[in-house]
Amino acid sequence: MAISYKKLWKLLIDRDMKKISGISQSSVTKMGKNENVNTEVLVRICLALNCDIGDIAEIILPESQQA
Repeated sequence: MAISYKKLWKLLIDRDMKKISGISQSSVTKMGKNENVNTEVLVRICLALNCDIGDIAEIILPESQQA
């Protein structure tokens, strides 16, 4: 199981934003590589963008688990 932050990058582009204040560069780098980050980071992003966690991330199931 993996996580994808493509929705976050699209949301930032749609809002003409380059970064979110209060989010460390190391967290941004991890998200750029679709690596796990602390849920506190995800909550801060959601609060800053006034959105839900499903608006910024999604779980990608392995092909063996997809219907």
